[in-house]
Amino acid sequence: METIDTVEAFRAAADAHEGFAASALACALGAAVDGLRSVSTGVSDYRALDETTLLSLNTLTAEAARLTQTHAALIAGEIARRSAPELGSQGLAQRAGHRNAENFVKVTTGSSGRQATTAVRAGLLMAEMADEGSLDTVTGEVFTPSQPWLREITSALTAGEISVEAADAISFNLGLPNSAVTGEQLGALATELCDAARVRPDGIAGMDVDHLVKMTRMRREELDLEGVKLREDEQYEARAYKLIELPTGAGRLILELDPESMVLVKQTIHRAVSPKLRTVRFFDPTEKVKAETILADTRTPAQLGFDAIIQLLLLGAAANPGFLMGSGAPQIRVTTTLKALQSADGIVRVEGSSALMSMRTLKRLQCSGGVTALIFDENLLPLDVGREHRLFTTQQRTALAVKWGGCAIEGCDAEVSWTEAHHIDEWAAENGKTNVADGILLCKPHHLLIHNNGWHINRNDQGDYWLVPPPSVDPDQTPRLLQPKTGNMRDLRNEQQAGPEPPRGE
Repeated sequence: METIDTVEAFRAAADAHEGFAASALACALGAAVDGLRSVSTGVSDYRALDETTLLSLNTLTAEAARLTQTHAALIAGEIARRSAPELGSQGLAQRAGHRNAENFVKVTTGSSGRQATTAVRAGLLMAEMADEGSLDTVTGEVFTPSQPWLREITSALTAGEISVEAADAISFNLGLPNSAVTGEQLGALATELCDAARVRPDGIAGMDVDHLVKMTRMRREELDLEGVKLREDEQYEARAYKLIELPTGAGRLILELDPESMVLVKQTIHRAVSPKLRTVRFFDPTEKVKAETILADTRTPAQLGFDAIIQLLLLGAAANPGFLMGSGAPQIRVTTTLKALQSADGIVRVEGSSALMSMRTLKRLQCSGGVTALIFDENLLPLDVGREHRLFTTQQRTALAVKWGGCAIEGCDAEVSWTEAHHIDEWAAENGKTNVADGILLCKPHHLLIHNNGWHINRNDQGDYWLVPPPSVDPDQTPRLLQPKTGNMRDLRNEQQAGPEPPRGE
């Protein structure tokens, strides 16, 4: 197939093969392309514009894009007509070495598969409407379009009043007539939606495509209430998850949510990150403080939402472990050696994953029981590293909750349910003991800070806990006193300082 590289060559080919009408069309499009090429693309020229001119150009380029898309769709539709499946290898697309018209348009225009499919659908729709009323020379039948309720859409698209994407959004999501919805009803709805998408007299576009899709689906469902029930059943049956492990050992979780679950998940995440997303006024002082803490959090809304989901999964598993197969909360099984465990740079292998784990992550997870470590000696024999109890028991967690009332770090308002128990002396490397005195509650971000960034927590003989920063943060490593969030410890100390109560009289 001969390749046409330039507008001039296209004009010559049109003059030679397609006659006067095609030549006029080629010349008109060629002139439009030449006109656009003559417009400056210098950033400095646009930067020098006043706002009124800039907005005017924005409107003009939007109109140019709509008109260009319409012509591109007409061409794509004609390519599809000449590549009809019944033509087989003699069709235009296959003769050019492409599977079908969509692939031909995608490759030759550099567009995406979705854009090519949209252009072909819109082009075929316009062509079908244009043939309405024509006489088939073979059968003698008058041609009737298969979707007559879309006449207004093709009319507005041909006139450049709506974009190809808007036309496709309406026609695709409007659906077909059924026992509950007639073609006339769909035609009236198509006209209504087309008016919403149509460019206004001042040149500003109507409803954007994203909202148009939602509006079209909603208005169609309003006409077919029985169909809503069927859709709900279908979407509920289609609920699913896909867990993809990446070559790096990280992963991607994809959830197919039915509408009800989508609302619940969206509301839950938004409650966790809402102060990050928008300004919210809180009249409850407690909620206001919590919102201000979230705003001050350095995590992005996406990271905050992710952490909330993981925390909710862990809380749910711990609250009702009998719901899951096996017992207890999820566990990560890893293997390492005693020598590696005593080293800051040791390697830990994760069971069921190609990923390696850093020693700092293992030591953090050992605090909260999120990991089961199988430790071997230099002869690869299983090794018992000593103490019988490594994890804090339920009773000890309760005692820590009463003692600390939440994350121990000053300024953090993470509640007890969002915290992890931390050994102030590492359980394996520093011979730390699993008891309430050597335990402290930390939220996950602060737990990560302690293990990953060189911070440390000390306890003196008086029972005070001090947070010691690394030299990179404070060269003097000045300890910072940690105060429990509850008054229980103060009450106990006051009683100790007051001494024993005098004996009561008979």
